[in-house]
Amino acid sequence: MKNLKIVLLVCIVLIAGKSMSQNVLDGNYIKENSISRKYIPYPFLREADVMWSKRVWRKIDLREKVNHPLYFPTEPIKDRKSMMQVILQSVSEGSLTAYGNAAFDDEFQAPMTVQEIKDLLSHNDTIYVPNADNPDVMEPKVVPKNLDPSSVKTFLVKEDWFFDKQRSVMEVRIIGICPIREKFDDATGEYRGDEALFWFYFPEARPIFAKNEVYNPTNDSERRTLEDIFMKRKFSSYIYKWSNTFNRQISDYKTNTMDQLLEAEQIKEQIFNMEHDVWNY
Repeated sequence: MKNLKIVLLVCIVLIAGKSMSQNVLDGNYIKENSISRKYIPYPFLREADVMWSKRVWRKIDLREKVNHPLYFPTEPIKDRKSMMQVILQSVSEGSLTAYGNAAFDDEFQAPMTVQEIKDLLSHNDTIYVPNADNPDVMEPKVVPKNLDPSSVKTFLVKEDWFFDKQRSVMEVRIIGICPIREKFDDATGEYRGDEALFWFYFPEARPIFAKNEVYNPTNDSERRTLEDIFMKRKFSSYIYKWSNTFNRQISDYKTNTMDQLLEAEQIKEQIFNMEHDVWNY
C-alpha cells in the first residue's frame, strides 16, 4: 500500500511538472494579431478609369539601414523570420509560385517545377579533403549544400504607377518581386557576381506576408508585417528601369553610377509632376 502511494505521488509530480512546462509563456500575453491578420484587397479598377500609367522597376538593397527589418534575423527565431526565409519556406511548401528564367523573363511565363525548386534550394557540391591514409593527397567529397537566405541582399521590384480618375488618386501596385543572391567561388571565396533566383507574383504573396512580423525598433507590441512594409512603402529603393521604347535599363545609357542615381531621381520627379499636373487650381 505504501509503495502504491509513492507511485501515485510520483505520477502526480510528473503530470504537474509537464503541465507547468507546457504553460510557460515567453511574454505577458498570447500574440494573436499577426496570426489572424488578413490583407486588405485592392480597390476595384477598370481599364477605362486609368487615364495614365507607367511601369517602373526598382532595386531594394537590404544593406541599407532602413531595409534591415527585411534582412534580419539571419537565422529564424521564435517570432520572426527574414523576408527571404519566409519566401523560401512558402516556395518549398507550394503556397507561393516561383517563376524561373528570372534574368530574362519578368512576365511570369515559366512556373518552376517541384524538381527545379528542389535543385534551387539544395544541390550537391564537391570539395576536396585530405585522404584518411595519406593526408598529403586531396580527394573529392560530395556534400549537400542548401541555399543560404542571407546571401540574398537585393530584391528587384516591378510595379505600376497609375492615376485612377474614378477615385482621383495616383496609386502604385507592386506586380512582382525577384530575389538576387551573391555568388562566391566555393574554393577561393571570390565574388562571382549576382544571380536572379526567380520572380513571384506579389498579389499571391500578400496573404503570406500579412501573417509574418518584422522588427519595429520603437515598439515591440506594435510590429508591422511584411505586407505593411510594402503597402505602406516603408522601404528604401532606387529606380533602375522604367518602360521605354528600347526596353533598356538606365545603366545602358548612363554609365556613371552618380548619373544613374540622378536619372532615377529625375524619373521619380516626373511621376510626381504627373500627379501634380492632373489637378487644376
